[in-house]
Amino acid sequence: MTSLIHRSQFPLLAAAPELVYLDSAATSQKPRAVLDAVRDFYENDYANPHRGAYELSVRATTRYHAARERVASFLGVRDADCVIFTRGTTEALNLVAGAWGRANVNAGDEVVVTGAEHHANFVPWQQLALERGARFRICEIESDGTVDLDRLRALLSPRTKVVAFAHVSNVLGTIAPVREMAELAHRVGALAVCDGAQGAPHLRVRFDEMGVDVYAASGHKMLGPMGIGVLAARRELLERMPPFLMGGDMIEFVEDDHSTWNVLPHKFEAGTPNAAGAVGLAAAVDVLEGVGMDAVRAHEHALVASAYDRLSAIDGVHIHGPGADARGGVLSFTVGDVHPHDLATILDTRHVCIRAGHHCAQPLMRRLGVSATARASFYVYNDASDVDALAGGIVAAKELFGSVAV
Repeated sequence: MTSLIHRSQFPLLAAAPELVYLDSAATSQKPRAVLDAVRDFYENDYANPHRGAYELSVRATTRYHAARERVASFLGVRDADCVIFTRGTTEALNLVAGAWGRANVNAGDEVVVTGAEHHANFVPWQQLALERGARFRICEIESDGTVDLDRLRALLSPRTKVVAFAHVSNVLGTIAPVREMAELAHRVGALAVCDGAQGAPHLRVRFDEMGVDVYAASGHKMLGPMGIGVLAARRELLERMPPFLMGGDMIEFVEDDHSTWNVLPHKFEAGTPNAAGAVGLAAAVDVLEGVGMDAVRAHEHALVASAYDRLSAIDGVHIHGPGADARGGVLSFTVGDVHPHDLATILDTRHVCIRAGHHCAQPLMRRLGVSATARASFYVYNDASDVDALAGGIVAAKELFGSVAV
């Protein structure tokens, strides 16, 4: 099982052949094509988009808008003006909670999330409910980390205004039945909000066909730069939403006693944009589409299935979440009494990079009955040897801690 994109295409990985990078759910490594695109923008077309009539600014504006069109196509958004560039998924979700939520959620209303959410899709809705006097409700997950649609259906009511859920769990790798969950939300007139931070990098996303009202994603998890993300939403929703930030470029007219707002997408992009990040993200989706998202999914499934089998065969290892066929390229696990941070430290001495902690999902940790887990996550540059290194490192850590206990 070879890598889908050879690690020689990633300068950091090429320079460190001993490195086994298994933390792509936190952030992905960057291919040379992305780094080159960002560098080319800064070296050849850098100016402030939308702010100048001179040729250099026009070129910067053109590249910025071309990046939006490219990202919109990748996410299956026909109306590219409904793709709003943000700093990442967290800002995109906060934008919706802060702008749409404050305008539409009132005392006595209900806001629903699942028990598996990342803090970025949990805390903004929790705090909105507290601020507005709404009821914050949590749809409990099943023992394997999945969401039971009947349980969700029973939780919804005509008072439900928002149903927020992750496309793919960043801890369990569980792939949500997005279309079905959106349909349940719409039956009671609620907004369907999907956290796509772990979905867009790994699965084929077609926003216009998914049924959700909002989809958020982060560039740095999908081979792109840090500091750039995407909010995709229905035009009628964005048209009704008040702006989230005020300032340059989101203004139509400013009078002494009132202001009016610019058209989409500018209405939600106040200030100087991260044009270089957008250009880098467009290059990243070019790389991903070059290999094909179906191929990305198949590659990750093969790796996670192999890792699932290998780790399950190690005495004392407990893998949280569903079986390999029902998850993305993420495995969260515990190893007997070995603390996940200790395990990660031992693996690091063997040049294996994994995540350890609560993964910004403390409510989920409580439901799993643990304070932390170890997490290995796979992507296009991983191969079978990385699974071998992970399994071998876990066995070595068990032996080490076993000898210490004696």
